[in-house]
Amino acid sequence: MAKKRQVKFTEGKILHSLLGLAWPIILANILQTAYQLIDTFWLGRIGADAVAAVSISFPILFLILSLGAGLTLAGTVIVSQYKGAENQWQVNYSSSQTVFVIFFISVLLAVVGYFLAAPLMKLIGAGPEILEDSVSYFQVSSWGFIFLFMFYVFQSLMRGIGNVLLPMYIVLATVFLNLVLDPLFIFGYGPIPGYGVAGAAVASIVTQGLSALTGLIILFRGKMGIRISFSEMKFDLPWTRRMFNIGIPSSMEMSTRAAGMTVLIMLVTSFGSEVVAAYGIGSRILSLIVVPALGFAMATTTLVGQNIGAGKIKRAEQIGNLSTKIAFFGLTAVGLVLFAFAEPVTAFFVPEDPEVIRDGSLFIKIMAPSFGLLGVQQVLNGVFNGAGFTKASLLISVFALWIIRFPTAFVLSNNTGLGFEGIWWAFPISNLLAAVVAFIYYKMGYWKLRTIRYRHRK
Repeated sequence: MAKKRQVKFTEGKILHSLLGLAWPIILANILQTAYQLIDTFWLGRIGADAVAAVSISFPILFLILSLGAGLTLAGTVIVSQYKGAENQWQVNYSSSQTVFVIFFISVLLAVVGYFLAAPLMKLIGAGPEILEDSVSYFQVSSWGFIFLFMFYVFQSLMRGIGNVLLPMYIVLATVFLNLVLDPLFIFGYGPIPGYGVAGAAVASIVTQGLSALTGLIILFRGKMGIRISFSEMKFDLPWTRRMFNIGIPSSMEMSTRAAGMTVLIMLVTSFGSEVVAAYGIGSRILSLIVVPALGFAMATTTLVGQNIGAGKIKRAEQIGNLSTKIAFFGLTAVGLVLFAFAEPVTAFFVPEDPEVIRDGSLFIKIMAPSFGLLGVQQVLNGVFNGAGFTKASLLISVFALWIIRFPTAFVLSNNTGLGFEGIWWAFPISNLLAAVVAFIYYKMGYWKLRTIRYRHRK
């Protein structure tokens, strides 16, 4: 079974392999995003302040999560390359080491997140009307880091060997459970008290804990292509150094994006809670549409990694070319559909607030046509990551967010008549420039030369 899966991804039709890997990843990402969308739906029944309380804490949560989540990508890259080279012992050993390292990082981040919740919410500009709720939501969510990271590891390792269906099934089950638990813990029922905004975080922790436990049991049993063991979970400095060399730039890329979101929302808060709520709803709807780009990027990372491990550099480039075309044309079409239905989609979340509906739908309409460009950037980052060249992805993200998006948002919103709409326009502008830079760098071919030199050194 393992042999057939490996041959499938390093031989045969690229489109078949790409789509076979991408659609379960995309669906799993959509389902994971559904956690936030379900939260937003039920919290919207409390009011705009409840939505704003969660929206304002989300960028900080993403920032902390990204510090460890990037290292799980290193697990994907390392495992995929050993899978392509047909080295099962290294697949198992690298997986055990990934679980070991990420567990301790998740515990550390959970403790830090809990105790810094209040000062972080004040720093980001939470007003008195949402401060208490935002702090309670953040504190409860912090303890979920441990479970969330363990499931991220499981997903990443399974993706590395090309097993993408199993994580999708687990996510599907937990989303349905979260759909039931969210209103239960937010509003209460019978003997169960309602926790308000914090109830959404409680529901997520329960479902995340179950998914993490399931994933770890599967990995320890070793019947799905990877077997981890406690005997291989000991500190290995050379391996950890390699993991950090690949993972830290990826973590920094995610952190850069999260920090950019954090600074941007600090700019948004200066326009009041109504605009914050509009930004939060718009961002979450956009994140749901962007997940196909991330799904193709993750599938591309796995395919490129396995083919590089097998020494097939030319095939790895063909994968990048095809994935880029699919992401551009597919997401451009999705963006145009979303443009047409922006108002009813926004109204679904906050049905009784016409001002939030107007501002949130405008945000979607301005950014949606540039989704294809965002897809190009993400997929090419997937190529660079699969080759182990995660620094390229980092540099492109820094360029897009810190050199283009935030300065543009600040200038347009504070020095023109656009006001907060200037923040919305910074998104398509940065997407365009980042896609152009990533494509030019990809065509220069440095990632291929670097990979060939690395293989010769080995």
